[in-house]
Amino acid sequence: MFVPGPYRQPDDGWTAELVRGSPLALLATNGPASAGPYATHVPIIPDPAGPEPWADDLSGAVLLGHMNRANPHWKALEADVPVLVTFAGPHAYVSPTVYGVTPAAPTWNFTSVHVHGTLRPISGEAETLQVVCATVRAFEAAFGTGWDMTDSLGYFRRILPGVGAFRIAVTRAEGMFKLSQEQRPEIRERVRGSFAGRTSCGPRQVAELMGRLTDRVEPATPRSSKP
Repeated sequence: MFVPGPYRQPDDGWTAELVRGSPLALLATNGPASAGPYATHVPIIPDPAGPEPWADDLSGAVLLGHMNRANPHWKALEADVPVLVTFAGPHAYVSPTVYGVTPAAPTWNFTSVHVHGTLRPISGEAETLQVVCATVRAFEAAFGTGWDMTDSLGYFRRILPGVGAFRIAVTRAEGMFKLSQEQRPEIRERVRGSFAGRTSCGPRQVAELMGRLTDRVEPATPRSSKP
């Protein structure tokens, strides 16, 4: 992923935070020549037994995920296959009317992390169940109500033959945090304020991230808002 200087990780931890906070990721791998690349949206979490803390570029991190075994993508996966996993964070359209200056151009503020690594399918049912249970625990803690899965473990085991779990060893990651850093502080604040006043959650989340930026951010040279 091409990341212009102003849009790199503003401070340590932003990349890891986005990966943990936006776990429905797009897993992409090469497929056979007749089929082309495969891409599947899958839930992906950090391996609870993996190394901590993560490096800024996530190298050395370990991720866990699963998908439907009936998916042709699963059948095409092989041990140590290179993968690209895209985590998409908050995003919102920026209208030139917000800037209050002329000339201006529309753009899109967004956040995204591209994770590179190697994937290894998990074959054993016991380990596959561990991945499913770890995913439930992670999501209930972050997004749910603390649901107790104990009474559903029997159901999990019945559907387990249709679940394909995998582990990803991360080699590197690039984060793109395009939050109007190319603009002067006062214009950036106008954009942030316009997002904060929206009713939809996407723009408001972008506004929250923009609020964490500091005036240490320098405008791009030449000044451009295009990715």
